[in-house]
Amino acid sequence: MSTASVPLPNWINYGLIPLLNLIVAFLISGFVVWLIGESPLAALSLLIEGAFGSGEGIGFTLYYATSFIFTGLSVAVAIHAGLFNIGSEGQAYIGGLGCALVALALDKYVPWYVTMPLAIVGAGIFGAAWAFIPAFLQAKRGSHIVITTIMFNYIAAALMVYLLVHVLIVPGKMAPETRTFLEGGQLPKLGWAMSMFGAKLGAAPFNVSFIIALLAAWFVWILIWRTKLGFEMRTLGVSSTAAAYAGIPYARIVIIAMLLSGALAGMMALNPVMGSSARLQVEFVGGAGFVGIAVSLMGRNHPLGIILAAILFGTLYQGGDWISFEMPNITREMILVIQGLVILFAGALEYMFRPAMVHIYQQFQRA
Repeated sequence: MSTASVPLPNWINYGLIPLLNLIVAFLISGFVVWLIGESPLAALSLLIEGAFGSGEGIGFTLYYATSFIFTGLSVAVAIHAGLFNIGSEGQAYIGGLGCALVALALDKYVPWYVTMPLAIVGAGIFGAAWAFIPAFLQAKRGSHIVITTIMFNYIAAALMVYLLVHVLIVPGKMAPETRTFLEGGQLPKLGWAMSMFGAKLGAAPFNVSFIIALLAAWFVWILIWRTKLGFEMRTLGVSSTAAAYAGIPYARIVIIAMLLSGALAGMMALNPVMGSSARLQVEFVGGAGFVGIAVSLMGRNHPLGIILAAILFGTLYQGGDWISFEMPNITREMILVIQGLVILFAGALEYMFRPAMVHIYQQFQRA
């Protein structure tokens, strides 16, 4: 029997195996750090210090994690329906347009708590709309979702550059960005939450969108495991033949799953656009859509796992910046190597240790 079909307890599947992957990734990263003449333990200490050694560091870590939660959920929803959405980057980009248009229209007239729900809807609708055409092509024409979503990432980037340079730019300014939102279009920081633990947020842009991300994770959990639609999506993801035999409409589920996936990706824009810079800028997504793929895979496509994986990558981003500042020999490119190793072992090699775990578990059961 193939080891892939042998059931293992959840604590092994969702706990031990990802932990082993992470340990191996850090061991290899430590070896790379040692090769360039730096201490791996000192680098690890600086990583933790930079990410969690101060209220400001924690704020930056959770700020990065917020974006990764949204994009990780986006990828996970599609995967549960048997779809590999590579387009979260572009969908988040277009979601930022929807979010910014709401903020620009309302920030002069209403407070942030009125603007925020409408911005959530705007970001979600624009992100879902950008996912609709690839979904339709997959459902009705058989076009591969990976190819079409990758292409739409490039189209989204080109479209946003055009809009920011020729349409939404502030007259008389060179920077391709919108005007700064007034207070009614800005999400408040969560400094009060940090102060409850005796920490100061400082300059970190940790904001209310983190709470929205946690609510989105709860929504995805309810959707996937507690609704008929979620059951149909998971059935389609396991076997399209079984789904067809059960009368589950393939085209409808594909389109709905991709619309939900695109909406979650679009909502990621709330964090950098309304929560951090208070304006729409070029390249505000910053690769979060692609990181979301690794976050989803490492979190085993479960909302709780995605939250934990997002915090891990937030730690790598913030702690990595601190390392490159304190250890000049470890450049930003070296930090990208470490992130790449984590992605490699969490994604492409996520089941590398499964055969060994199956063997050990079976031996333990026989004993």
